[in-house]
Amino acid sequence: MKITALPTGFFKLDGGAMFGIVPKRLWQRLTTPDENNLCTWAMRCLLIESGSQKILVDCGLGDKQDAKWRSYFLPFGDDTLTGSLAAHGISPEDITDVFLTHLHFDHCGGAVKFNEAGRLVPTFPNAIYWSNEVQWSWAMNPNEREKASFLQENFVPLKDAGVLQFIDVQKDPVAWLPGMQVQYAYGHTEAMMALHIDAKAGHFVYCADLMPSSFHLGMPYVMGYDIRPLVTLAEKEWLLSHAVEGDWTLIFEHDPDGGFGKLMRDERGRIVLKEKFDL
Repeated sequence: MKITALPTGFFKLDGGAMFGIVPKRLWQRLTTPDENNLCTWAMRCLLIESGSQKILVDCGLGDKQDAKWRSYFLPFGDDTLTGSLAAHGISPEDITDVFLTHLHFDHCGGAVKFNEAGRLVPTFPNAIYWSNEVQWSWAMNPNEREKASFLQENFVPLKDAGVLQFIDVQKDPVAWLPGMQVQYAYGHTEAMMALHIDAKAGHFVYCADLMPSSFHLGMPYVMGYDIRPLVTLAEKEWLLSHAVEGDWTLIFEHDPDGGFGKLMRDERGRIVLKEKFDL
């Protein structure tokens, strides 16, 4: 099994929203905001090659939104999802499975594109797209807090095309494809899926927005976007303690500086970053 990070560019989000109740004087030690209090965040997807399967985890923003919408999030950078795949000799037609951690626009926007006739179609025409029925229902009937994050043009065309399948939602991790398990999380949004991957190099966890960056390791560092911040605290505590005990590698989808991290406990017993790197 081969694991590769796929950069798809950067975008901007308000620092206060990304760090919740943590004061700016503390979080700005980790990342520097611009004059509008916006911080830079990556959109880091993942490619898993296992036997004949080429599995894509999340899809970034995509490029189909209009200029007004893009002005809110200021996406920038030369990297694109299809470009990063091409750099590894892979075309959209080669992808067999697309795992969508959740249906917020910055995670599934690239799942769909306009074709030559101006119709929205799956970007990866030969792939099965994977979500779950609980998150789907949540996205189709959004609450006011999340409504702006669920854009139906990003995921309804997948169902219309007959390429969408649902993974069972259970309390304990669910076996998915060989060597991969799905862990459900409920702090950020309903039934978000973190992906656990057992590879020769060890145990990896694609954290999605449970742990969006290495800047969010501190327990109070919970995004203002999360619908259940106290649930996020409990889910983070479980993930971080197991990552230290099991020497897991965490994959940070939005970290602007590095996508992979190992953790340790410092002399005070706090869980901190031991190293950060890219693959």
